[in-house]
Amino acid sequence: MCMHLGHEFCFVCRNCTSNLTNVLLAAADTDYSSCCCACAAVADPLLLQSGAEVREAFLSFFEGVGHSRLPSSSLVPEDPTVLLTIAGMLQFKPVFLGQAQRKVPRATTTQKCVRTNDIENVGVTARHHTFFEMLGNFSFGDYFKKEAISWAWELST
Repeated sequence: MCMHLGHEFCFVCRNCTSNLTNVLLAAADTDYSSCCCACAAVADPLLLQSGAEVREAFLSFFEGVGHSRLPSSSLVPEDPTVLLTIAGMLQFKPVFLGQAQRKVPRATTTQKCVRTNDIENVGVTARHHTFFEMLGNFSFGDYFKKEAISWAWELST
């Protein structure tokens, strides 16, 4: 059994079978062929790519639907409310708060992030990391949930 709410636990991919979001967090080199859970059904080529290939597929996809690829911002942000960059949207916080003008109507990024607020969970679960990249697609009033959901589905299927 999984420690997460008593759900079934897959011993091949080490993920909770009731939460397919965790499947996307599994290691790319996991052998899904003997997997007994739903992750075997979604172990498509996207999941079996290297991190660099997944990153490029994501960024290229969103460039293809009109997003501008922007660089990762610094791990030490100019924002005095946080010590380190903890999320992909942090570089856009001034835009969302109305403190800065948007430079582009749509953006896609891969942001290097550091998190320490839940450091006691690092190594305990497959979801908690201290250093990682967060892929993001952002709209600054150009589109909303309908388009975002449609594109996410198209990219992942």
